[in-house]
Amino acid sequence: MPLIGKASPQDYNLHPSQYPWARELYDQAIANTWYPHEISLKEDLEDWANMTEDEKHAVEFILSFFNPAELIVNRVLALGVYPYLKSAECHLYLAKQMWEEANHCVAFEYVLETLPVDREQVYQTHLELPAMQAKEAFINRTMQRMTDDRYDINTPDGQRDFIRNLVAYNIVMEGIWFYSGFMVTLSFRQRNILRNFGSMIQWVLRDESLHLKFGIQLILTLLEENPDLVTPEFASEIEALVIEGVELESNYNRALFPNGILGLNADYVNQYVQYVADRRLEELGLTPHYHATNPAKWMSTATDVFELVNFFESQNTSYEVNARAYDQSNDSGNVRDSAK
Repeated sequence: MPLIGKASPQDYNLHPSQYPWARELYDQAIANTWYPHEISLKEDLEDWANMTEDEKHAVEFILSFFNPAELIVNRVLALGVYPYLKSAECHLYLAKQMWEEANHCVAFEYVLETLPVDREQVYQTHLELPAMQAKEAFINRTMQRMTDDRYDINTPDGQRDFIRNLVAYNIVMEGIWFYSGFMVTLSFRQRNILRNFGSMIQWVLRDESLHLKFGIQLILTLLEENPDLVTPEFASEIEALVIEGVELESNYNRALFPNGILGLNADYVNQYVQYVADRRLEELGLTPHYHATNPAKWMSTATDVFELVNFFESQNTSYEVNARAYDQSNDSGNVRDSAK
């Protein structure tokens, strides 16, 4: 049974398993399940009263993007990914991922309900700010192709569209944009501010690391099963999508930082974005574009780099996933302990 295509009644059995990596990711996601209200934000509320306006702006700005972004990812999964996979194991994992995206949205709602912010303005910003609108348009551009009545997943062109969609939402949005926001929000905790919010972000990051592993494995498996898609021209297209995503994030970060905070500014964060983008290109077997060094070395390597395989040459699709290794490698220790 091929991985990609419209599912039939014969495709709804978990055994025998053809894609055990998807079931392993599902099992790990279940083990990682958490709920927003496990974290008390009382201390963060006290921190908020002593923060500068620029610091508050950064938090509100990031929440304005993340809050709808989680549901945008859910829409992409429901309309542009789930319907085009035949694997029951992948359906199992995607169902848990969709729950996690909803849980992240509720988590950010919890923060917005707790901190004394202008919630209406936070909700409105992503609808009005050009830098956020451009990011959402980028995701919608590839996703809308998946809902076109003329879309045919069984053709090489349709399969390339499917991979473009995966690269846009998973590699760029979840694997670069989200990590940029994670680094900024975790910078507060590095300075002993908003520590419990930081623990929540660490839980979100743990989920997103699995989402990213699933997406990369999915891309590699699709290319392995459909070698006719593997061309230098298509590799260039994938690289161009990633580079476009970096440019959009760079513009977003310039709007995020009208002034520097916490030793951060737009140039610093954008260097981190370029560093992470190079890692994503390498994970897809492509050549690093920016050759950027990591300015935020306190961010654990486990959050940035996965096992490297070659997008267009290697047949290795073995990913050993262990999100708990992230907890052990992070300077703050176990997330559940640090949240208390």
